Amino acid sequence: MNAQAAPDAADGSINRRMITISIMLATIIQALDGTIANVALPHMQGSLSASQDQITWVLTSFIVAAAIATPLTGWLTDRFGLKNVFLVSVAGFTIASVLCGLSGSLAQIVAARLLQGIFGAALVPLSQAVLLDINPREKHGSAMAVWGMGVMIGPILGPTLGGWLTDSYNWRWVFFINVPVGALAFYGIWKYIRKVPAARSMRFDMFGFATLSLAIGALQMLLDRGEQNDWFASTETWVEAILLAMSMAYFVAHTVLTPAGKSFFDYRLLKNRNYVTGLLFIFIVGMVLFATRALTPTMLQGLMGYPAAIAGLVTAPSGFGTMIAMLVVGRLVGRVDFRILLALGFGITAFSLWQMSRYTLVLSQSDIVWPGVIQGIGLGLVFVPLSAATFATLSPAMRAEGTAIYSLIRNIGSSIGIALVQALLVRNTQIAHSSLVEKITNSNAALHEPTVSAIYTFANADSITALNGEITRQASMIAYVDDFWLMLILTVLVIPLLLLVKAPQKNATVVVDHALAE
Repeated sequence: MNAQAAPDAADGSINRRMITISIMLATIIQALDGTIANVALPHMQGSLSASQDQITWVLTSFIVAAAIATPLTGWLTDRFGLKNVFLVSVAGFTIASVLCGLSGSLAQIVAARLLQGIFGAALVPLSQAVLLDINPREKHGSAMAVWGMGVMIGPILGPTLGGWLTDSYNWRWVFFINVPVGALAFYGIWKYIRKVPAARSMRFDMFGFATLSLAIGALQMLLDRGEQNDWFASTETWVEAILLAMSMAYFVAHTVLTPAGKSFFDYRLLKNRNYVTGLLFIFIVGMVLFATRALTPTMLQGLMGYPAAIAGLVTAPSGFGTMIAMLVVGRLVGRVDFRILLALGFGITAFSLWQMSRYTLVLSQSDIVWPGVIQGIGLGLVFVPLSAATFATLSPAMRAEGTAIYSLIRNIGSSIGIALVQALLVRNTQIAHSSLVEKITNSNAALHEPTVSAIYTFANADSITALNGEITRQASMIAYVDDFWLMLILTVLVIPLLLLVKAPQKNATVVVDHALAE
């Protein structure tokens, strides 16, 4: 963003409503596409003649491309201007969506998803930066509530909407749905956001970008394919780990030794205590939010026999809890200390995870719904004040790069969280299964009780197979509970770090560069 003179954020001539609607439409389609294709994968697999391993590239190609391109947002904005970058991003994302829907082979859809990730990477950080710029300091909480709801819609509605479109039409409409929304967003940004001359004060650091991109790509590949490749028993995993370590070491050394303003990443951001603490918090939020959303549906469908539609219905209230909390907390930010709201949010989230850690194989739908709602409320209370606190002491000139890194860290946290809980789920299931099998002997009195022996005996192969299936089911439930305990511990451990957050100065001025007068 450019820190040049601009109308005051309280100026009534700024059409904040139309700007907000336009940029949030762009945010929603990008956030939605991170999850909307998940449920359509089996249909794509048959249509594109792909194997189970190959079809996952439809997901990973989008994530990798977005992760690599996100840090470019600050430099692109400085070089070409926010409005131009925003328009090209929306147009490119929409066109790439059409190409995804028209794809006739695996190679074509993977290439189109790469384009989607590249063009969509800037949408979320730019929308956050614009909302911060067009609103005065005292309304930043409400602005971040609106932004947070847009970001959250993806993981909440993505699988449900994707399933409905796939069942009612076909998987191609999962991508075609972006076209009308993208067109409206493009028009609104073109009409209502003011075009500000590019500052061109940043030099493009090719070496920094290349090493960071390689590190992010290697990390994402390692996380996505590690479990499939049996982690470090595979040569591929070792190659990815070595590439990650070497490229990140080069990037850090290069950034430290390069003068500020000339490196790809401005290390002056790390001198802002609120910003650095906010990055740590959003990393944990990304882990907890997306890991839980990845675990619960598979637990319900795999262990309890829930149909996909019912599993979606009982997990959806979590998202509504998040939205309600965001609307409420948006009015409290600026009136109540950030740290109190964050502590309350993390505390409520920890309580919901404690409830989940008490799950058994005998659960009613309300046992699933209410902890989800409570967790949604807790994360909603965290998300809004955390966004406002992270950028409260950051200068407007550094917001474009700051919001890009913020989004990047959240995505990395999500990737690590999902990979971690899935890996532990497999490992702990095997450990629990071995432990339970040791107790299945003729000397175990429980096996000779009439109600048990009528179902499970050692007399025939079918009975033994059924018994092993039930043991695996019990072991899997133990592993899910272990994952919930891990996320609970992470959430509790992060709370004391709230003491590092500094309250912002009140009535600080806010520069608005990109608002267009009505």
